[in-house]
Amino acid sequence: MASIQILLADDDESDRMLFTDAFEELKLNTKIDMVHDGVALLEYLDKKKNNLPQFLFLDLNMPLKDGKECLDEIRNTLKLNEIIIAIFSTSASEKDIEDTFVLGANVYIQKPGDYTVLKECLNRVVSHGGVYKDPPFQLKNFILRI
Repeated sequence: MASIQILLADDDESDRMLFTDAFEELKLNTKIDMVHDGVALLEYLDKKKNNLPQFLFLDLNMPLKDGKECLDEIRNTLKLNEIIIAIFSTSASEKDIEDTFVLGANVYIQKPGDYTVLKECLNRVVSHGGVYKDPPFQLKNFILRI
């Protein structure tokens, strides 16, 4: 069985480490790539035309190009529309949540402070990806709460 391709776009090194540690402990068949800013994210996706990730975990607050700008560009690029995009941010701002919903993200995860909750969030998104991919999309179901 082919591995699940995951891309994490996050400028915080400690968050990237926790993310990879969580997936290692979940023992899912995943391959994780990482980028540290929005420009690197868009370059990565452009280079990976034929081997795109199935899931993109996207931080909102990144240098060079923020998560909303990246989300907008990705959703306006036809070849990238199949990627399930999980916003993965510390922000609990209603505006950020609504903006990313309108821009076409599939699910919103506020980065949990608890490692066990982080693992559960990541497991739920990857194990139930189709739930977040298929319409009808509703704002009340957009935020993943554990």
